[in-house]
Amino acid sequence: MSRTLILIPLFFLLLSCGDKKETKTNPPNVILIFTDDQGYQDVGTFGSPDIKTPHLDQMAKDGVKLSSFYAAQAVCSASRAGILTGCYPNRVGIHNAYMPNAKTGLNTKETTIAKMLKSIGYSTAIYGKWHLGDHQKFMPNNHGFDDYFGIPYSNDMWPQHPQQGPVFNFGPLPLYENEKILDTLTDQSDLTTQITERSVAFIEKNKDKPFFLYVAHPQPHVPLFVSDKFKGKSEGGLYGDVIMEIDWSVGEIIKSLKRNGLEENTVVIFTSDNGPWLAYGNHAGSALPFSQGKGTAWEGGQREPFIIKYPEKLSPGRTIDIPVMAIDILPTIAEITGAPLPELPIDGKSIWPVLTGDSTESPQEAYFFYYRVNELHGVRYGKWKMYFPHTYRTMDGQVPGADGLPGEYKMVALEDIALYDVVADKAETKNVTADHPEVVKKIRLLANDMRQKLGDSLLDLEGSENREVGRLNN
Repeated sequence: MSRTLILIPLFFLLLSCGDKKETKTNPPNVILIFTDDQGYQDVGTFGSPDIKTPHLDQMAKDGVKLSSFYAAQAVCSASRAGILTGCYPNRVGIHNAYMPNAKTGLNTKETTIAKMLKSIGYSTAIYGKWHLGDHQKFMPNNHGFDDYFGIPYSNDMWPQHPQQGPVFNFGPLPLYENEKILDTLTDQSDLTTQITERSVAFIEKNKDKPFFLYVAHPQPHVPLFVSDKFKGKSEGGLYGDVIMEIDWSVGEIIKSLKRNGLEENTVVIFTSDNGPWLAYGNHAGSALPFSQGKGTAWEGGQREPFIIKYPEKLSPGRTIDIPVMAIDILPTIAEITGAPLPELPIDGKSIWPVLTGDSTESPQEAYFFYYRVNELHGVRYGKWKMYFPHTYRTMDGQVPGADGLPGEYKMVALEDIALYDVVADKAETKNVTADHPEVVKKIRLLANDMRQKLGDSLLDLEGSENREVGRLNN
């Protein structure tokens, strides 16, 4: 009898241990928050002198900041293609910014983050700006997204554009819910709030299963709009008000995660698609301490604020200065979630060892800065950034616009190779080409290798050497 009494509790103890071994943690949720035309300095923790962003600042304290993170390109559509596919935009044939009624878009044979995660059971949604083709076959529901609410292209592509008539002839700006047009927008003041409310509702609905949420804010791209609750609240004027509302939106999303017990097992990423649109003056952000802005390969055009928070796996409060690019986000998410990488070749590599601190080196030997259709303008290699001869736009010496009206750029020709130490010389003021011929030689070799893969129309390499460009853009 006594032996039986001892064995029965032992049996249940073993059974209980077995149950614990079989308990599985859900794969991590993933939230990618992507703003539009936000400059490097336009977050408190990245140095803003007059814009308060308490939620983003707290996110940085709770997570990891990357101080050398680069957008995939310095313009809307191309940048979005890069972060969603893990490819240099010209590999998938996406250039510049699509206009309404575009005949092409991101081909559905490409694998987006949404499609990759949907293949392993994730629920997926995009709320905000798409801008990868507005023909139905290119829209989000055909790229792995279960739910879509937002606008198909930039928020200035509407009849209220300040250059409507002389330059543009835009039709109404549609607001979509999946494949249906809900409305045409005449006022965008509540759009950030609506995107936020949709995001919170999606989290609530999917709290018991893994999800991917892509929050692609149309702001702070001009025209600037903000709800009444933030109007006039910032020392940074209307632009600052807009950033404060985006910061509030981040806070609402993180509060929802906490409320539903999801914060520890959710990856939250915040960054922007390219640098500030400097022609708009007080309606543009700041890329300081870097030079230039949107539409250029200079540091201010593509270096962006980046914060990632994943409490279960990432030690908080760290800043990493190792170069990283948006093309690396998809493979990083694949490693975190266990999702399979796309079948077609991609350019990005996982930066997970960099984020955890297990590695102090970028997984990429160099990053390549293309612009326009297929022009290789620059290369980041370690602490070096080298530029090839090209023309670029600048506001230097020009009068910027104000209050929603743009100023005029001037075009400048860089006539010789220029090399900068962008760690010591963040503003790229001292060309050290003559002092480091061995670095110039090495970067040229790397560039020539990339030209064999993606071409370079500046060097008239379109033909067979440009064979992979636009592989699926139709």
